Amino acid sequence: MLRVFDTAMKTSYEPAIASEPCYGRSVATRAFRLGESDSAEVLAFLAIDPVPTVVMSSYIADNGIVSALNRGTFFGHRDERGELDGVALIGHATLVEARSDEAMEALARVAKNPAVPTHLIMSNGGAAQRFFDVMTDGLGEVRLRCVEDRFEAAFPFAVQTCEYTIKNADISQLEPVAQAQAEIAFLECGVDPMVRDREGFLKRVARRIEQGRVFSVVEDGKLMFKADIIAETNETIYLEGVYVDPEYRGKGIGSRCLADLTAHLLSRAPNICLLSNVDFTKAHRSFEKAGYHRTGQCVTLFV
Repeated sequence: MLRVFDTAMKTSYEPAIASEPCYGRSVATRAFRLGESDSAEVLAFLAIDPVPTVVMSSYIADNGIVSALNRGTFFGHRDERGELDGVALIGHATLVEARSDEAMEALARVAKNPAVPTHLIMSNGGAAQRFFDVMTDGLGEVRLRCVEDRFEAAFPFAVQTCEYTIKNADISQLEPVAQAQAEIAFLECGVDPMVRDREGFLKRVARRIEQGRVFSVVEDGKLMFKADIIAETNETIYLEGVYVDPEYRGKGIGSRCLADLTAHLLSRAPNICLLSNVDFTKAHRSFEKAGYHRTGQCVTLFV
């Protein structure tokens, strides 16, 4: 993958922190706040591993690097040669892609005092825990630690018969879609966003509906199935919030609807992925029936 950084052309950047000790040693950080002029370089860096980084890439494509809609601030880190080796969105949902120990430590130190309070930290494998330990000087305790399986679907993909028509949700479905999403969030992290920040949550769900990223099946006025695109790039679509109304569960409806939606989305991107808590084994069987395969794990820390 071509990196667009050029030491002869790149403007200077302001370090986020000059220097501070980390685990008993002094480390000069090369972390810095990213700006719109960094977009091409950052997207090229993230595209090297497009599935784990799809959310950050999609935020940049949708909102730009500097936007309140990101609910946080993008930071980067450069190695001794001046090349980008780490990117993080630090804020409500802190997302980290660090390809060196130095980048991980420097970005975690920036996160000690975020402009937007951190609700969760997500990264591959044990990276989230390492980030949190540096961020809290090894003294913090997470509220909840979730290990999630990553499922992916790609061609060749078996087409399944689905008796329901999946459509883009419209704004008239805002309330039931938000309630379903809030139920999933509560099961995952123990916090109901409709209680914690009802107005803000409804605005975010409404925006997703308006973007055409919420898909639903409504039967007899009831939301039977839904799934949301959380992030989308040319390489990957990341689904979240796969929901089946309790009345329709255990009948294979969820897997057939998901398979039908996935077949449609594969015309837009060559890879579809989703994450699910390792404890949600019934959901996993439904994903596998829909044509998905486990491809890895990530860790989400709720702080």
